[in-house]
Amino acid sequence: MALVGGALARSDPHVSDRIVLALAPWIVVGSSLHALYVLEWVPESVAPLLGAPSVYLTTFVVAGAVWFVGIRTSTDPERPVVSVGVVAASAVVAYALARGSESGLRLFWPTVGLFVAVLLAGTLWAATRWTHPSVTAATGATGALALFGHSLDAVSTAVGVDLLGFGERTPVSRAVLDVAASLPTAEVFGVGWLFVLVKLAIAEGVVILFADFVREDPREGFLLLGAVGAVGLGPGAHNLLLFIVTG
Repeated sequence: MALVGGALARSDPHVSDRIVLALAPWIVVGSSLHALYVLEWVPESVAPLLGAPSVYLTTFVVAGAVWFVGIRTSTDPERPVVSVGVVAASAVVAYALARGSESGLRLFWPTVGLFVAVLLAGTLWAATRWTHPSVTAATGATGALALFGHSLDAVSTAVGVDLLGFGERTPVSRAVLDVAASLPTAEVFGVGWLFVLVKLAIAEGVVILFADFVREDPREGFLLLGAVGAVGLGPGAHNLLLFIVTG
């Protein structure tokens, strides 16, 4: 990891919306590999590399190496990053679906969850563009990715808890769900709705706060805002794949 990180730092890469979006498929790669680890569908020899948090380091090393090669060999380094990332993500997801199909796939609720997450993120982004146009102009697609990532994480968690019988491992998230469970609305609306509201409110606040940072220092601003998006997109993609293949 240090070797790849050092090589990238010495290359002084240009960081923009494009490279953050190009790295997005790699988030799906890492989250999908971790889902395979949870399901014990990976060889024991590589399992230690795919647990938490080691899977993030493993994915960073591979994605960073591809990015470094792209910087050295291409005038458009984002192209090999996104191309290899999409191929890798497709391969891992396809393998998971093939293994899961042996016992049956559960597609309906994960698909509904994905649709709702896209709808909520799109609506929130449109509202942000209307009320804070300078924020959407500054953060661009990276800001939209951050909102979508956390929308996907929130909605998939709500689907898992309220509809599919899954639990929540993160203490803070579990605390929010416990608060919702104590409300009179729990019997009618479940407990996930409060988690969705809290996650989206926090994500919106972070995107607004990051706008000035991105303007002042685009490199660090886009990287850190991309990392915020990854914290949501990774768990969200992991949840959906796990729900589908454990049908």
